[in-house]
Amino acid sequence: MTDTRLDAITDRIRERSTDSRRAYLEGIDRMRRQGPQRGSLSCSNLAHGFAGCGSDDKQVLRLTEAANLGIVTAYNDMLSAHQPLASYPDVVREAAQSIGCTAQVAGGVPAMCDGVTQGTAGMELSLFSRDIIAAATAIALSHNMFDAALCLGVCDKIVPGLLIGALSFGHLPVIFVPAGPMPSGLGNKEKAAIRQQYAEGKVGRDTLLEAESAAYHSPGTCTFYGTANSNQMLMEAMGIHIPGAAFENPGTPLRDALTAAAAQRACRITALGSEYTPLAEVVDEKAIVNALVTLLATGGSTNHCLHWVAIARAAGIVIDWQDYADLSAITPLVTRIYPNGSADVNHFHAAGGSAYVIRTLLEAGLLHEDVKTAWGEGLTHYTREPKLQDGKLAYVEGAAVSADTSVLRPALEPFSPEGGLRLLEGNLGRSVIKVSAVAEAHHVVEAPARVFESQEALKAAFEAGELEGDLVAVVRFQGPRANGMPELHKLTPYLGILQDRGFQVALVTDGRMSGASGKVPAAIHVTPEALADGPLARVRNGDIIRLDAHKGELQALVPQDEWRTRKAARRSSRDSEFGTGRELFAFMRGAAGAAESGASVFWGPD
Repeated sequence: MTDTRLDAITDRIRERSTDSRRAYLEGIDRMRRQGPQRGSLSCSNLAHGFAGCGSDDKQVLRLTEAANLGIVTAYNDMLSAHQPLASYPDVVREAAQSIGCTAQVAGGVPAMCDGVTQGTAGMELSLFSRDIIAAATAIALSHNMFDAALCLGVCDKIVPGLLIGALSFGHLPVIFVPAGPMPSGLGNKEKAAIRQQYAEGKVGRDTLLEAESAAYHSPGTCTFYGTANSNQMLMEAMGIHIPGAAFENPGTPLRDALTAAAAQRACRITALGSEYTPLAEVVDEKAIVNALVTLLATGGSTNHCLHWVAIARAAGIVIDWQDYADLSAITPLVTRIYPNGSADVNHFHAAGGSAYVIRTLLEAGLLHEDVKTAWGEGLTHYTREPKLQDGKLAYVEGAAVSADTSVLRPALEPFSPEGGLRLLEGNLGRSVIKVSAVAEAHHVVEAPARVFESQEALKAAFEAGELEGDLVAVVRFQGPRANGMPELHKLTPYLGILQDRGFQVALVTDGRMSGASGKVPAAIHVTPEALADGPLARVRNGDIIRLDAHKGELQALVPQDEWRTRKAARRSSRDSEFGTGRELFAFMRGAAGAAESGASVFWGPD
């Protein structure tokens, strides 16, 4: 039985979404009635659609009686998380052919890495890449050759973009097929320590590069619990993977078996058979709530305060940060994975992983079990674990007890009684803060503002010795309309050093920090953003800023009359408008919605 508080939040979302959800489902129903259009294509159209296939596949496609899978892939071999996807189309085709079906690569989508672009101009394209990926997914599926789709992708903006795009073809069954994390390398704690030593000038670049190379060392997803691995956890909780697909390492026989099984399952759940499971019926209000609860229970990425809002909207479901905060208040934190602990996702997987998380949350009544998934009715499927038995994929009961309670705990004996994501409100706007890795002593900070318009400006002030004291770093003009809302991880070592020196330190920004949000309290995604006449533009050096994570307050302690009449500062630089392709994204900056509505271009400015 689900917790009544969970039901109440879900009902609130459902009621709020009544009109938009109805409109979405009506549109999907029209597409469903038309069906996959391969059979109604003209001879010329169909010939174009299978000209590149082998003769056997051509014959199957002519008959239109067996499923044809469209593969949308984020493969490139520069990104470790997506490099393993190179072999997936062949695995998928062989698996589909073995049961009389076919598969075609329908299209590719761009996949960029925040780890590579961090702190560079390229990072300002990152958030908008999500919406480009969504549009590219729609282009791939627009040929109407397909009865179902497989989406191959893992990382930060790629999975949300693929899912937003796939939801526009919600009459099709869709299964996501990941690559898994790289094996463990240099420990996260050691890596973070060397980064901080480098920021203090105690070690050189050679030492830093050696450490980073030991941490990120092979094909697969980065092993810390950032946005990429949060994506995978949420795909399991929503039933869009096949069970247990998230965290098996690349290149193993089990990984190949999971990929083949995803292809065969997609063939079996099309409208051509008796188990038709369209994506629009999988992604409903309960599935969205399950995703958010799982995000909060595992201390996942704050980026999903943007992405899952946008995903929900793509399915006609309206959620906001109050929903996140209310769910966080009833959701226990059951994991400690870096940056909220020392373990990585491989340790988490070995301790019981996604199957245990879903099991313990179901037992506590904090997930909706009565949902439709790609694997069948009910979320209980996702409490089971995949194994190879005589070389074939089989499922066994997942762990009923955590193998390491320093990493993974039951919901009734959690690390914290709440998920650690909170909504902050006040005369500076609305923002979110993730406190699961922030010590209790830093949950309330009241200190003078020091205002910056870039990470580089803060770094220069630190290196000049200008930041020796309590401060709230206000880094503004970092929102989606200003410069694409980059992540601001270059700030982390400097603010962390100041905190370690005993100063009270906090960050307030209309930019992002993501899954690597750590020990420094950070009010992020402040909305309205400074460029959209948000109150951050009124802050001046020396204003006392109060960040109170307990009371949910974010205030500039300036007399009300003065605050109301104070003029907003203008952005001092327009450098973000040119170079590294940024001029091509001007239309997206102008069209971007606010952070709390997903920072998407598809629904326009709020």
